[in-house]
Amino acid sequence: MKSVLKIISFAALALTLIPSFLVLKGSITPELSKTLMLIGTIIWFGTASFWMNKSEEEEVES
Repeated sequence: MKSVLKIISFAALALTLIPSFLVLKGSITPELSKTLMLIGTIIWFGTASFWMNKSEEEEVES
């Protein structure tokens, strides 16, 4: 379960970074970029909070 959350959160983090480069390249509009970045941010905050800032001992116990 934890590895799935990590994959989702890293994909969401990529969704916050990649649109800015696509706008710079001219592939997408700034409005679409803002929407994609907002979605990525919400997903990242929703998933990363479950696995970040836990010590390895807590991970083993879970």
